[in-house]
Amino acid sequence: MADESLSDLLGGRRAALDATAPVAGFLAGWLAAGHSIGWGSAAALLVALVVAGWRLRRGDRPGAVLIGLLGVVVAALVALRTGRAEDFFLLRLLSNGASALAWMVSIVVRWPLLGLVVGGVLGQRTRWRRDPALLTAYQKGSWVWVLQYVVRLAVFVPLYAAGQVVALGVAQIALTWPLVAAVIAVSWWVIRRSLPPGHPGLRHPRTASADALGQ
Repeated sequence: MADESLSDLLGGRRAALDATAPVAGFLAGWLAAGHSIGWGSAAALLVALVVAGWRLRRGDRPGAVLIGLLGVVVAALVALRTGRAEDFFLLRLLSNGASALAWMVSIVVRWPLLGLVVGGVLGQRTRWRRDPALLTAYQKGSWVWVLQYVVRLAVFVPLYAAGQVVALGVAQIALTWPLVAAVIAVSWWVIRRSLPPGHPGLRHPRTASADALGQ
């Protein structure tokens, strides 16, 4: 399984476009209109609609597209409600905190989210959990994803507290696809290093029944 296919499984460039293009639109509208939250929100929604239309034409799942669009709508409504431009980024900040917690809990209870996502896409359901080596590898790889959210929070929280709108936007763009690409590469490296020699790989979990048949 190549890095590129792992990238597709975990969101890839299309998800990154959802997270960055509306932010760029908000900043452009907010700056061009003299720090108007209304114009910034309108620009973000317009960009989000264009991205949603493009993704639907490419055959992306309507549910995933709608979630991305809904996130921009909620972010804009929060900023309009509070009258604080930095609150456009509040939903993203909270989602990163929730994601870090969810990934950590999944590792502790031995249901690592990385395994659930990859196993689900590969049609294995939860069969990978019956392979101790693969379960351990997914747990170790999932810690890399926890680190991703922690890094974002370490950057976002001080900027949000200081009301640095432009810096928040730039940080969100910079810490989306470049950071995800690095996390994918590192987590894939961790998984491969964690699997014992001779292991058949992600697509072929070693279960007790499979080992018995191979004897």
